Amino acid sequence: MPLEIERKFLVKLENWDTDIEGIPYRQGYLAINDKNVVRVRIKGEIATITIKSNEIGISRSEHEYEIPLEDAAYLMNNLCESGIIEKTRYKLPYKGKVWDVDEFHGDNNGLWLAEVELEHEEEEVSIPSWAGKEVTGEIHYYNAYLSKHPFQK
Repeated sequence: MPLEIERKFLVKLENWDTDIEGIPYRQGYLAINDKNVVRVRIKGEIATITIKSNEIGISRSEHEYEIPLEDAAYLMNNLCESGIIEKTRYKLPYKGKVWDVDEFHGDNNGLWLAEVELEHEEEEVSIPSWAGKEVTGEIHYYNAYLSKHPFQK
């Protein structure tokens, strides 16, 4: 079973290099319930549909499949719940890991989150200077939560 194991951190912007080029992301949610989250995402020119278990914490099952861009646009515009997430994702290698750093836009403007995927829950990872407070497992920083409860509100 595919498993996503990640740690999540707020970003300290005073230590951030703004010259890094990112990729625009848009994502919406077809379903959010106690058992799972079903997300459609467009990242640049690639579209995916993802089913994640809805546990809180460092590990969740995750099944992601590429779909046609036109299908993703239709799903997002017609079937997703309100609260489309818009962000720019930056990929940064740091001491053997690639970190995803998200700069949120729209109703979540001002929020920056960094994530690093792990091989196993106890894996040691070096934390970069731009990674601030750890928010792993804090529901308020899950994208599905932010789609219904934006950072600005």
